[in-house]
Amino acid sequence: MPKLEPGQPAPAWTLPDAQGRQVSLSDFAGRKLIIYVYPAAVTPGCTTQACDFRDNEAVLAQQGYAVVGVSPDGPEKLAAFAEQESLPFPLLSDPDKEMLTAYGAYGEKMNYGKKVMGVIRSTFVVDEQGVLELAKYNVKAKGHVASLAKQLGVELPG
Repeated sequence: MPKLEPGQPAPAWTLPDAQGRQVSLSDFAGRKLIIYVYPAAVTPGCTTQACDFRDNEAVLAQQGYAVVGVSPDGPEKLAAFAEQESLPFPLLSDPDKEMLTAYGAYGEKMNYGKKVMGVIRSTFVVDEQGVLELAKYNVKAKGHVASLAKQLGVELPG
């Protein structure tokens, strides 16, 4: 499973959002984009992470960053998750795991001491030209947004 590195072009993708509309990486051309990958909607860690991005989305947007979340969940589950947690950014569905695999965010990982195949919680930052600025793998759900903001030089309130 290849891991992406900063400086590489971000692999292109087109995925359905929670409403079934097609969203592409190219839709964000000319803007900075944070893509966060999470294993499953409506689970404790993923909810913590999504709400952390939600609570800091306005600050990130002021600094020019759009945010999208990607998981293998179907659009219906994503729609319920977004509504339940009042998430202001698109959640994208990759049930075939093609985008996740292209980004190195699906593959062998350790889960409770066992090797399993699954989604690797990851975050990617793509610059205005579509080049990876950051590629972080095996990130923690809690405190990740603060850590990411620090790396990006974005000051979060609180």
